[in-house]
Amino acid sequence: MTTTIADMTDKHSRKALPLLLDVVQGPERLPAEEELQETLRGKLRLLQADSTKVNTLFMELSAHFVSISSEDKVIFVTFKTFEELWKFTTYHIHGFLGHCMENLLDQKLWLMSLGKDVSIEVSIQEDTLNLFSRSVLMHEGSLFASCNANQMFHSSTSGGDLYLEQGDIALFEPPFLGSGWTVLCLGNGAQGTAPKPSLEPVDPFHQWFLKSCPESILIGDGKPAYDFPLKFARGACVATAKYDADSPDELSMAMGDRIIILGLLVSCFDWFMGLKEVTGEVGLVRTKLVKPFTDVYLSTDIVLEGEGDLLCSLQEDQVVEDLTALLKKKSLNDTGHNYKLDSSTSKVDTHQSDLKKNIQRILDQGQNISSDLTAVRNGILEYFSGPAEPHHASSLCFTVQPVVEGQDNTDNFILLLTFLEGQDYREEYGILYRLTPDLISSTFCGQADEDELSAFLSAARETARKRRLFWSQARLCFLLGKLCAGRSKFSQARVYFEEALTVPREGFTDLKLLASIYSNLAAIYLLQKNTESFFNLMERLVALLMGTPYCLECLKDNTVLKYILKKAILSHNKMAEARACYLLAKHHWKLAEATQVVPYLERLLALCAASETIWSISPSQGYLNLGRLYSEACLPHLSVSSARKASLYPSVTLSHCLSSMVLVMDNVQRLYGFIEQEASLPVPVIPYLHRCLSLTKDQEGHSYHALTHQLTICLCQLFCENNMVDQAIHYMHSLINNNPPSQQPLDSAMDFKSTLIWLAWLHVENKEPDVALDIMDSVLAAIPEHCSTTHEGVVLNMRGVALRCMGDLRRAAESYQAAADICQEYEDMSNWAVVQANLGLLCLRAGATALAQRHLIASVQQFSNLGEEGHNSNFIMVLLELGQQYMKQQQLEYGRGCFEWALLLAIYSNLTQCQLSATRCLCQLYGCESLDQAQCLIYRQYQIQLLQRSGDREQEGDTLETVSQLYLTLATHRAYRAALEHTKSSLGIFIDLGFREKEAYGWLQAGKIYHLLGQTELVDLYLQVAQEVALNTGDTSFVLKLLEAAGDIFFNSCQGREKAITLYRDQALPIAVMSGSVRTRLRLSNKLTELMLSLKLYQEAVEFAQTVIDISISLGDCLNERVAYHRMASLYHCLHQYELAEHYYLKTLTLCPTPLQFDEEALYYARVYQTLGDIIFNDLKDPFDAAGYYHLALAAAMDVGNKKTQLHLCTRLATIYHNFLKDRELSLFFYKKARDLAAELNMRRNNISS
Repeated sequence: MTTTIADMTDKHSRKALPLLLDVVQGPERLPAEEELQETLRGKLRLLQADSTKVNTLFMELSAHFVSISSEDKVIFVTFKTFEELWKFTTYHIHGFLGHCMENLLDQKLWLMSLGKDVSIEVSIQEDTLNLFSRSVLMHEGSLFASCNANQMFHSSTSGGDLYLEQGDIALFEPPFLGSGWTVLCLGNGAQGTAPKPSLEPVDPFHQWFLKSCPESILIGDGKPAYDFPLKFARGACVATAKYDADSPDELSMAMGDRIIILGLLVSCFDWFMGLKEVTGEVGLVRTKLVKPFTDVYLSTDIVLEGEGDLLCSLQEDQVVEDLTALLKKKSLNDTGHNYKLDSSTSKVDTHQSDLKKNIQRILDQGQNISSDLTAVRNGILEYFSGPAEPHHASSLCFTVQPVVEGQDNTDNFILLLTFLEGQDYREEYGILYRLTPDLISSTFCGQADEDELSAFLSAARETARKRRLFWSQARLCFLLGKLCAGRSKFSQARVYFEEALTVPREGFTDLKLLASIYSNLAAIYLLQKNTESFFNLMERLVALLMGTPYCLECLKDNTVLKYILKKAILSHNKMAEARACYLLAKHHWKLAEATQVVPYLERLLALCAASETIWSISPSQGYLNLGRLYSEACLPHLSVSSARKASLYPSVTLSHCLSSMVLVMDNVQRLYGFIEQEASLPVPVIPYLHRCLSLTKDQEGHSYHALTHQLTICLCQLFCENNMVDQAIHYMHSLINNNPPSQQPLDSAMDFKSTLIWLAWLHVENKEPDVALDIMDSVLAAIPEHCSTTHEGVVLNMRGVALRCMGDLRRAAESYQAAADICQEYEDMSNWAVVQANLGLLCLRAGATALAQRHLIASVQQFSNLGEEGHNSNFIMVLLELGQQYMKQQQLEYGRGCFEWALLLAIYSNLTQCQLSATRCLCQLYGCESLDQAQCLIYRQYQIQLLQRSGDREQEGDTLETVSQLYLTLATHRAYRAALEHTKSSLGIFIDLGFREKEAYGWLQAGKIYHLLGQTELVDLYLQVAQEVALNTGDTSFVLKLLEAAGDIFFNSCQGREKAITLYRDQALPIAVMSGSVRTRLRLSNKLTELMLSLKLYQEAVEFAQTVIDISISLGDCLNERVAYHRMASLYHCLHQYELAEHYYLKTLTLCPTPLQFDEEALYYARVYQTLGDIIFNDLKDPFDAAGYYHLALAAAMDVGNKKTQLHLCTRLATIYHNFLKDRELSLFFYKKARDLAAELNMRRNNISS
């Protein structure tokens, strides 16, 4: 297969990437059975014919569709930019490609494979992908790559040569106009050149990130400042040297001090958060000044304790309650309220004693259950709506007092300084730290403008400094810095922020203040291009983010987070990279920047899947979040694939699986192009229903039991809609039989009875009416006596259907009549119309046609008086049944009226299947009963439109072939052209579907039409293709039929009849002999004999005529034997072998039945005896024997009353007796007889002409 794909890739000039599709099964992902593989090929053939959907899919996957090779199960795609390639490979890593293909193909394929763990696997050859990636990167002009070995580059700037070690990542530019490769070192910006450097492009995500990163963040090579043995450590370490803190945020320590790592120590960063074990002090510690202690260990998780969920969390109880209500709303059907129309035909005996006992137990349980409908809440919708705004404490407000120079203004600041003088963090401080410059102004009231506010805060800062209120001074400096930055006074802002860092004397315990100062000051350093200070501050801020779980919200922007990710990439630290992606995803999620979240969340989930250890991040929740982000970006295929991925995780929770199902329902309309109805569930949710149901088995509690019930009901309804009634019954029985005795079955007994009614209908549909009858009897027994309800009417009607299926027509009629009485009592006209129709159908089966017609007419009248549209489906079925009855009675106009009425109703209600049924009836009417080819063609064309809309390609192809035949019967050149067009359309469908036999007949039919059009040069070509397709089927009998049909094209024509001989004799007949098909051999020999006789190939025809005689004798087929003898006699006559001709003619006559039964037989005798007489008289020159044959012919002609033949024979006999036998008396007799016959015939001609 590898060679094949490579060859195909060469055919696409290496500009397309091949995607190999395969159906796999089971947890081992082994190739599935050949039947499923062939189904996949068939679906790919359909996409090959109409690539609209596959084009849309690959556009969503950031690829460009090229072509499909359905037989090899390969799709070719290409890319125009590296960003497209990066996104596509990301989707491939996550396994989205296979899920997207499953969504693109027929959902019923996966429905039939439910429970078998069948899926589509999309594989890409890594070598081909790498070549493609390199090609795109070279085309774009630059790429980031790592060195495969230590190597020197000739310096293109002042200084020595550039040296890069193995694994170093740098920016490379390919040669241009004969120059060598250019390299840019990320450590110091040095440049160099080399003719052929040894390099390997970095990961696509790294390529994208490094290219999208601002240049300022790309400075630095990412190498660790100290070779700490663990890249991502937790636990404790020991100081290797004495260190005196230079600022309040740092931790002083002596050699040998034990330092407990707060959060994480990442070796590629200069600082980490530590706690001195002796004093309990907390501060920043230089990585290069410590070494591992005995209890240090490599961290297996990227999430800090207390950091919470990835993006958001779900409350399972709330999700279960909301989904139960939603499913209940979606699963509402009319079975418990509306009567069912009888459409079943057969009966099967089964016995379900356990089921009956369990139903009775639950019915007894539910006698006193009150009806209490739980309201649907919006918890899940809120979860999916994105991050909520953070909850703020009561708004802060301070009054600005005028500052008078030269006076003591201390009293004006007491309230503010008291509030700000707190060493530890408080929630109110967090609100203050997050304020923008505009919001700071609104927090302080009473000032005229920002200058007055700045003056007030500056005076307060000075007062705090004099009173040694260090924390108040630091926080006021922070506020002043933010105000100055807001007014673009960055140098002044930098002074305030730097002062805020140096004011505290006891170290920072308010780490959020420290992180806020770092973030704002770093932004100013970056703006002022103070690189050294920027990187120093970045490293300190990184330590806070790695050590504490709550500093993320203090960031001004994502600069530091990108710095972390960049350094993690350059140092090849996967855990640090994952931590950076985690922080970036959370940061952008909190800011509601969905498009910014996606790439980092994708990378985080990919790293999580590749990790050898289990992280505290829930992959299923991550994929749910990713799916919602895709949904908001209008990427339905990716959204549904994410939901599918989330539900398939072994560790998935029930709430996650339920939320996956909601996500799928949200994307159904965009994914499949149909509008989701209010009370319906789409087919794609079936795997999720099945998965959720498996997760509820071990759950206890009423809410979980209610959820299990609704999941089962929804799943069974979808099974039923897709003609999988046995599966629906299986799940319904499991629900009833496994219902805990202590649990209430439903919110109301009425709901449970509706469910039982529906279960009974399922058994009727599954041809198990006796089980349905048991269920209905149990429900009837649970209804209080002398208290008729609409439910009782529904049960009685269903009971009548079951009894009718069992053949008990009398009891069925009684049950129907009881249901009709309840309808009359409650004036339920719609159900009354249904029960009238059921009575009519019952009478039909009983043979009471007139009574049946009366009931059906009454039903039609009642349906026509209803104003509601919900009953049109039943109305249409009744109209069609009534129309069929009119057709049987030859009341064609009434039948046509019923069919057309049904069609109009179906069009008005947009019921495609009903339209198809009505259209078929009209086609049958105009095609068979009331022949009208024009009307038949109109309705057939409309039927084709309906089939195209419904997606039934096989039926569409058959109907196109039928229309082609209709056009052929018109026998005009224009009609032949139309027939050819329809045949070619059907041929294309059969090729796409892989129906080899129908495809072969399509080629044959097209060849026949070309023969009728006189385009002989195309006929042989089409017939040859038809034969090749037939041979590929491997079915000998089919090949034989097709070859005979091909010969018939020329046999039944007046042109090129000799071509039929080749097809019959040289191709079809040897196969018939080899396969032992005696009847086919007989038929072919007959055709060859007749054909050669007409073409005057007499000698060759004798062989086949003799074969026909031999086979006819062996089969005892007297008619064929007689015809064969006659043809043999004719052949010998033409060959001038008159004695043999006479022998076979006489042999033919001996096989004729006696006595004669029809006039045609006597006429045949007359003609054969006349022919014998001509042979004896003209060829053998024996007038005596000839006269005998003529006498026999005359007797037969007189018996049948054929005057013209009598005239001819009498004339011939008169001549023989006069000239040869010399019998004057007989000669005169026959001459007189001939004159009388001639006169009589002349009189007839005169009478006709007058």
